[in-house]
Amino acid sequence: MSKALNYGSYLRVDELLQLQTPRSSGPEHDELLFIVIHQVYELWFKELLHEIEYLQRLLCDNDAGRAAHTTRRILAILKTVVAQLDVLETLTPLEFNSFRGFLESASGFQSTQFRELEFILGYKRENVMGHMDDVEDALRRLRRRFEQPTLWDAFLRYLAMNGYAIPTEQLERDVRCPVQASPEVQAQLVEAYRHNATVSNVCEHLIDIDEGLQEWRYRHMKMVQRTIGIKPGTGGSPGAAYLGSTLKPFFPDLWAIRAHL
Repeated sequence: MSKALNYGSYLRVDELLQLQTPRSSGPEHDELLFIVIHQVYELWFKELLHEIEYLQRLLCDNDAGRAAHTTRRILAILKTVVAQLDVLETLTPLEFNSFRGFLESASGFQSTQFRELEFILGYKRENVMGHMDDVEDALRRLRRRFEQPTLWDAFLRYLAMNGYAIPTEQLERDVRCPVQASPEVQAQLVEAYRHNATVSNVCEHLIDIDEGLQEWRYRHMKMVQRTIGIKPGTGGSPGAAYLGSTLKPFFPDLWAIRAHL
C-alpha cells in the first residue's frame, strides 16, 4: 500500500534539498547562499512565465478583471524577486571571490528562462540564442518562445477588441522582431486614457510590470557593480556594463504617451 501524501512527498522536499551542490573546497561557507538564491530565482522565473502566459490569454479573451488580478500577482512576485537582492548583497566581494573560480564558465547570462521572459515581453534578439548552453531542450524552448506572440501582441488585440483602431501592420507584425514604438498606437492609447477607465487601467498594469522589471534590472546591475566592480562577469559575460545597456522599457508606447496626457 502506498504511503499517504504528506507535505514532504507533495513538494518532493528530499529531492529539492539535494539540488544544492557546492563545488568549492571545504566547501566555502557562502557558496550555498549563492546557489540557493539563484535556484529560487529560476523557480520564480518559471512562475512568472506561467502567469504572463495566462495574462496573454486573458487579454485575448477581453477579460480585464482577471487580467488585473493576474497582474497584481505578477507584481507581487517581481517585488519578491527584487527583495532577494537584499540577501545576495550580504555577500561581500571577498566572500564571492572565495568560490568564484569554481563557477568556471557558468553565468546568469546563460539563464534560458530569463531569456524566455525577455522574449515573451517583446525584447527579442535571435543572436542571444548563440550564447546559450548547447542543451537541446533549452534551445528548443527558447526557439519556441522566439516564434510566439508577445504580451504586447496580446495587448494590441485587446485594444482592437475594445474599438481602438490599431493598424493592421501592428496586429499582423512579425512577432520575432522586437517591439517598436508606433505613433499610431500611441494616438489610440491617448484616447483610451482620456475616455476609457477600464482600458487605461490595463495600460497602467502593463506599465507596472515594465517598471518592476526595470527595477530588478537596475538593482541587479548595482549588485554586480558592488560585488565585482567593472570586471567581466562570471563565464566571461560582460557584467555590469551589459546590464546597464538593458535598462530600457519593454513597452515604449506606454511610456511615450506620458508627455501627451
